[in-house]
Amino acid sequence: MRRQLPSSPWLFAAPGLLIVGVFSLYPFVSTVVNSFTDRRTLVPGHYVGLANFRELWHDDMFWTGLRNSTLYVLGVVPALVVLPLLLALLVQRHIPGIAFFRAAFYTPVVASIVVVGLIWVWMLDDRGLINAVLEAVGVGKVGFLSDQWLLLCSAMAVTVWKGLGYYMIIYLAALANVPRELHEAAAVDGAGAVRRFFTVTVPALRSTMVLVAALSSVSAFKVFSEVYLMAGPSGGPAGEDTTLVMLVQRVGTGLTGRVGYASAISVVVFVVTVVLMLLVLRADRREDA
Repeated sequence: MRRQLPSSPWLFAAPGLLIVGVFSLYPFVSTVVNSFTDRRTLVPGHYVGLANFRELWHDDMFWTGLRNSTLYVLGVVPALVVLPLLLALLVQRHIPGIAFFRAAFYTPVVASIVVVGLIWVWMLDDRGLINAVLEAVGVGKVGFLSDQWLLLCSAMAVTVWKGLGYYMIIYLAALANVPRELHEAAAVDGAGAVRRFFTVTVPALRSTMVLVAALSSVSAFKVFSEVYLMAGPSGGPAGEDTTLVMLVQRVGTGLTGRVGYASAISVVVFVVTVVLMLLVLRADRREDA
């Protein structure tokens, strides 16, 4: 220890840095480089400049994927900011049996997305459980998986259902740090439960809500599994439910996959996610100001 070399800290950090470099940094740099080439799966690419990005501008499927990914963010993020907070307030109470409900709400988080997606497909199918119940009450079948917008909304519902428990845990940790004195003082002033929620709880959790909004917006914009499992590889009717990440998978895989073009789409996805993060952080700073 007395003869510690200046490079010793780097030797300890080397394994972690190597993993990050191989599995994160190198793929990122490779994707950016490939986005400026016409590389295919089995064919080395040549530099083509901004040709891939110009092609994106005229690609109707790209704009369809951008529309669906944006709608996904608008539909999922508000629900994942508000609903987990309400769940956290419910399970925060120390009453007999509350641990069971905490575990029940968190179970979808640890469940495999493939298993969850298949279960919901079976439930929402024309011959599934939900349509059977609707027929039994005289409503008739609903095309949850055959209608363009219903399919997208169904995928959003699955994403929200699966993410509730994860963000509930984040809110539970934040609620534990809210001083009880603030609630007691507000109660002495005559504030009811609803007013204390908006005047005490929400301001105290604002930074946590910003964090949840940032995480959920990035995750929603990069959605793949839910829509892929429910809409299929084709992306729903006429491909109208295709998201940007699904488009990357469709264009860039296979023996004739256009790796360069798929990399250009990936770069756009990265830029948009960074912009989303910056917008959320800027909104938080405006609140502080």
